[in-house]
Amino acid sequence: MSAVNITNVTVLDNPAPFLAPFQFEISYECVSPLKDDLEWKLIYVGSAEDETYDQLLESVLVGPVNVGNYRFMLQADPPDPSKIREEDIIGVTVLLLTCSYLGQEFVRVGYYVNNDYEDEQLREEPPPKVMIDKVQRNILSDKPRVTKFPINFHPENNETGEEPIHLITLL
Repeated sequence: MSAVNITNVTVLDNPAPFLAPFQFEISYECVSPLKDDLEWKLIYVGSAEDETYDQLLESVLVGPVNVGNYRFMLQADPPDPSKIREEDIIGVTVLLLTCSYLGQEFVRVGYYVNNDYEDEQLREEPPPKVMIDKVQRNILSDKPRVTKFPINFHPENNETGEEPIHLITLL
């Protein structure tokens, strides 16, 4: 059993212009006190074929965490379009929200993101070069993919960890 469980993630300002900041309200519960910080990261997947185009948009430390319920706002700058291949800007990609403890990722929430022109004429006849200021992103927030990874939250007790969980669920 995990010491930390995400209870809700709300995507704010969605849909939004591509260059607008990302905003999430994250709620979680801690069922066992943790001495160290939780690390939350937001990662934009710039290319399905090459992870070198992935961009870490934000990384924040929260903690130490006692037993109880918590909620915080995570805001991140948008991805740098100059670090994304032109052919990968328009279309579907992925946004990952991860949480780690002691350097061990234990939960990943993935969202599909659809980037397209807001203007119908631009969608039907895209310009030869992407007009990033006309691109809108839409995070498919109602269908997150949650993957949990077993980790040892209390290595000081010399626990061997938990049984592996290969689970994909919806929040």
